[in-house]
Amino acid sequence: MSQNNNNNNGPVPGPNSPTNTKPDDSNLTEEILKKGGKGKDEVEKMGKIDRADEVVEESFDAKFRTANSPVHRAVWDKTPIELFRANDVTGAAPTYFQAMDQCVAIVVRHRLAGTLFGDDQKVTATVMQELAEAGYWGMLIDKKYGGQGVTITHFMQFLTRMAAEGDPTVAGMASIHGCIGAVDPMCAYGTEAQKDYFLPRLASGKAISAFALTEPGAGSDLTALKTTAVLDGDSYVVNGRKLFISNILPGRTIGLVCLIDGKPAVLIVELPEVENENFKLDRYGIHAVKHIHNYGMVFNNLRVPAKNLLVPPVGDGLTIAYHGLNRGRVALCANAGGTMRVLLKSMLPWAEYRETYGDKIGNRELVRWRVARVASLIVGADALVDWCSSLLDEGYRGELECIVAKIFGSESLKETAVDWALKTHGGRAFLQGHLIGDNIHDFIAPCIYEGEGQMLAMAFFKSLVKEPGKKYMGPLANMNDKFPAVLVDGIRFLPAITRMGLWLAGLQLKRSDRRRVAGMDKNLARHFAFGLKQFKSLGRQIAAAMIKYKFKLADRQMRMNELSMDVQRVVTMLAVCMHAHKKGDAVTTLAADILCQDLKREIIGGRKDDAYYMACSKLAKMVVAGNFRQLDGVAESTILRQYKEPIQK
Repeated sequence: MSQNNNNNNGPVPGPNSPTNTKPDDSNLTEEILKKGGKGKDEVEKMGKIDRADEVVEESFDAKFRTANSPVHRAVWDKTPIELFRANDVTGAAPTYFQAMDQCVAIVVRHRLAGTLFGDDQKVTATVMQELAEAGYWGMLIDKKYGGQGVTITHFMQFLTRMAAEGDPTVAGMASIHGCIGAVDPMCAYGTEAQKDYFLPRLASGKAISAFALTEPGAGSDLTALKTTAVLDGDSYVVNGRKLFISNILPGRTIGLVCLIDGKPAVLIVELPEVENENFKLDRYGIHAVKHIHNYGMVFNNLRVPAKNLLVPPVGDGLTIAYHGLNRGRVALCANAGGTMRVLLKSMLPWAEYRETYGDKIGNRELVRWRVARVASLIVGADALVDWCSSLLDEGYRGELECIVAKIFGSESLKETAVDWALKTHGGRAFLQGHLIGDNIHDFIAPCIYEGEGQMLAMAFFKSLVKEPGKKYMGPLANMNDKFPAVLVDGIRFLPAITRMGLWLAGLQLKRSDRRRVAGMDKNLARHFAFGLKQFKSLGRQIAAAMIKYKFKLADRQMRMNELSMDVQRVVTMLAVCMHAHKKGDAVTTLAADILCQDLKREIIGGRKDDAYYMACSKLAKMVVAGNFRQLDGVAESTILRQYKEPIQK
């Protein structure tokens, strides 16, 4: 894949951008929901969300849209196996690696010195400033505006490294600022005048940013926004509330999603340097993200220059909000991959130190399996991060692929922390000062952030069936009830249902893809072949569900979730096989094999056999021996409340 300017993916309006256009009023989602008996309010709101999504979709070149994405093509057409390989970024030798090294070194130095967090348990102003001077906040901003111009691939790999070697909170702040904060909206939708003013400030760290979307009554329902901005002369007057916004303090810069003339819009707001009658923070206690400033905001006639309004070529503020979400989802997986490294690294010395019944717990099959399982999850997260990043660098929207990364990363981090690291450390994990006890909420919070997992799984399913729905559900939704039926094999069918049945029959006749990847490890090759076969099977199952439930499909949320997750498991298998094949080392290959075995069982059932557990023990021994190079440079943890007497010299 060729190196792209990662700030230019999607629409980039300029001073002479076309005026905002209104999509066609007809909407298949609304028609299907009406036929399914949904109320007027739900129909209108879901239609609004769907239109915003279509606008984002149409802003990409046709070959990079969801219908031409690797996942969509794999389910409905021939699997584009070449697109499941994360290719290296090509082009001139990057000059930003030195800045990345310096940023990691800054965080490591302060962490070891105990000066990373202040008395308020937030990242100190000193650390923030040192990172700014090293170029940390400008990683995703073009060099012409004072940034580093980092590719998405290298940025995401950097986040994993920062989380693993430095600190996950600091890594999270960079992803908020660069992916879902003000940086992405400004890079993608700002005019040249807006970019000239804001991007140098965002790159230098003078303007640390956040994205203010969530409201007390508007979480996943983005149509329930109530914050308003009313034009008054050359300013907008803002009133309303926001909630659960990370990275905010007085004086910072936010992308504010609000209603202007009843439609969602985005204003870039430079918050006042101090709280006043127009702007106040709504402070509350929160268990997660305790090292980041996370508050609500109250706006009371806050004036914002009208020139700060972002105007996309088509669509509205929801279009802008959706644009950066995919980067944010990959960043979450990247951070999770780094954090799982820290958790795994903490398990190893404890497993060596802790003894039960005269032997180290690290010699027990149970603990070895836990170590192997976490190592395999790390390889899975790395594979999805590299794959999704390369697609985004190439120019793909990546809607389906990035959802896979987000769900896998967040669920794997929760599993690692709660099921394996916590249980291995035992009661000491709840001590103050322990890695797990002090950060347990941060380990489970990603399951909610960037979209709750099961909700995203349904969104994945809906995106996957949208194009087939237009072809087969559309005629059914718009058909007159008195339209004459036709006779097929003695059974009366309405024409649209007949068309859907023939479509399903066509899918059933398609042969499974039997292509291979030259030189791939034999175990990985078997998993790869299984995945290709499953794509065709799942395509048939999804089509059958569409025919069976028709307009009531939206009410079968758990059926959508089951099918969605099976597709995601197969996607992960292919990406992991390609990743391990590219890496080529025995440890990564074994970890990938173990993960694929687990994913396969989740799809078709079955028990783990002795060969599987033997493979896990082998992998665990390789990890303990230092052969799992993914742990190189990872932060060490301390064993608390040691019970063994020190050796007398």
